[in-house]
Amino acid sequence: MEVKELEKVQAAGIFGTLSQLGHEQVVFCHDESTGLKAIIAIHNTVLGPALGGTRMWNYTSEQEALTDVLRLSRGMTYKAAISGLNLGGGKAVIIGDAKKLKSEAFLRRFGKFVNSLNGKYITAEDVNMKTSDMEYIHMETKHVTGLPESMGGGGDPSPVTAFGVYMGMKATTKKVFGNDSLAGKRVAVQGVGQVGMHLVEHLVKENAQVFITDLFEDKVAAIAKQYGVTAVGQDEIYDLDVDIYAPCALGATINDNTISRLKCSVIAGAANNQLKDEVKHGYMLIDRSITYAPDFLINAGGLINVYNEYQGHYNRKRVFEQAEKIYDTCLNILSLSENEGITSQEAAIRLCEQRIAQIGKVRMSR
Repeated sequence: MEVKELEKVQAAGIFGTLSQLGHEQVVFCHDESTGLKAIIAIHNTVLGPALGGTRMWNYTSEQEALTDVLRLSRGMTYKAAISGLNLGGGKAVIIGDAKKLKSEAFLRRFGKFVNSLNGKYITAEDVNMKTSDMEYIHMETKHVTGLPESMGGGGDPSPVTAFGVYMGMKATTKKVFGNDSLAGKRVAVQGVGQVGMHLVEHLVKENAQVFITDLFEDKVAAIAKQYGVTAVGQDEIYDLDVDIYAPCALGATINDNTISRLKCSVIAGAANNQLKDEVKHGYMLIDRSITYAPDFLINAGGLINVYNEYQGHYNRKRVFEQAEKIYDTCLNILSLSENEGITSQEAAIRLCEQRIAQIGKVRMSR
C-alpha cells in the first residue's frame, strides 16, 4: 500500500478512518499456535451479508494490511451495489508468506474466526488463496463460497471475472472508438495470473495485439508462447504505445508517476483500487483524454459467480449471462460521467450509494 494512504490512516486513527470510509466492523484475528494473523473488515451490510474474498499477502506492516483491507472491503460494497446483488461489502487479509504459513490447521483456524461472525461475513478466494483452501475453511464454517464444483460450488471464479472485464473493455472501446471491436487493438495486460490469463485468451480470440508482463517471468514466458503474445518488462508496460491498458495485478498502478507515461485511450482491467487517489487521478485521466472503466464494476464477475453459489442451485450459464450485463452498465456510467462532467469512478459510486440509500429506506420501513 502507498505511503500516503498509510499516513491518512495513521493521522485519522483507526476509529476515525472507519468513520471516514463508513465501515461497520473490523475484526483482528490472531492464533499463536498456527501463526495466523488476519483482519476481517465489514464495510456495509445494508443490501445483505458482506461477501468478499480472503487475500494472503506478505505485507510490510500491520498498518499496510489494515489500509488494504479497508479499501478492498469498501470496494466490495460498491461492486455488489453496482451489479444489483443483494450483498454487502467485506474483505479479509491474512498477513504472511502463503508458501511458508498455509496449512490445514492454519486455514481451519481462520475458518473458525469467520464462523464467529455468524454469517455477517462470507469469505471466498482472492490473491494467494485457492479453491482447495476454501475446502479447509469450509470444515469450520458454512459461510464460505468458491468451493469446488464437486462440492456443489461454483469452482474457480476467475473465468467469470475475466469475462466481465472483457465486457467492460468492449463497452469502453465502443464509447471511445465508436464500435466495440478489439480486432487490431493494441492491449497491454499487466499481470497474467488466472484472471489476466483468461483475459488474454479473450483478446487473442478477437485478434487483438497483446503485450503482457508479470512479476513472475517464467509465467510471462509460458503465456507468451501459448497465446503468441509479446512479453515486456514490468516497468516497460507503462511506456507502450497502445490503445488499452489493462491493469490486472495489484492496485494503485494509476498514479502521479505512471499517468504521464501512459499512451492509451482506454483503461480497463481486473485489479482492485487501480486509482491511487480516486478523485485526483480520475481527473488527471480526463485531462489526458483517457477513459477509465471503473474497476469495481468490470471486475465484478467473480462476485457474481460466488453470489450465485451462495444463493444455491448454481448455474454457470446464468452466471455468464449476468456478467454480460456489465457491458450495458459500463456504457451507462460512462455516459453519466460525460454528461455530468465527473469522473467515471464518481459516476459509478453515485449510482451505488443511491441504490444503498433506497434499499436502506425500504428495509427500515418494515
